Amino acid sequence: MKTFLRPVIHGLCLALVAAVVTPALAQSQARMVGPEHLSSYWILLNTKVDADIPNSGHNLDKPGCVAVSYMIGSDGKTQDVAVRKVVPQSDLGPVAQGIVTRFQYGQSLTNKNKEPVATYYVVPFNMPSDAAEKAKLIAACQLPGYAQG
Repeated sequence: MKTFLRPVIHGLCLALVAAVVTPALAQSQARMVGPEHLSSYWILLNTKVDADIPNSGHNLDKPGCVAVSYMIGSDGKTQDVAVRKVVPQSDLGPVAQGIVTRFQYGQSLTNKNKEPVATYYVVPFNMPSDAAEKAKLIAACQLPGYAQG
């Protein structure tokens, strides 16, 4: 009886491991897409997202930006949301992370299989009115390594 149960238990263990590891592998293998090309895969559906901004903190009133990386799953929801860069250093990272966590996406017409992608979003705060200064600040928050399409 014991020899019969051993292969069954072994098979169940392998199935359990495969069920846990497969989504993690798929997630780590998601195509990395720059924000400027994201619309080829996913369309942001939110027109407005509420932010939880603290009353006090470091550099909350200074012009700056926060780069937040994340993955859009096949369901259009953000996953693995992480603050990657804050320029200049401030306490706005959690605010930006909360904003991106609330994003909802719909597949584009060219993404019929709802392919998950990894991307990032630059959340601007207190942007200067001068276009050149604004562009310089946003450029400082761009993340390397994301494909151009």
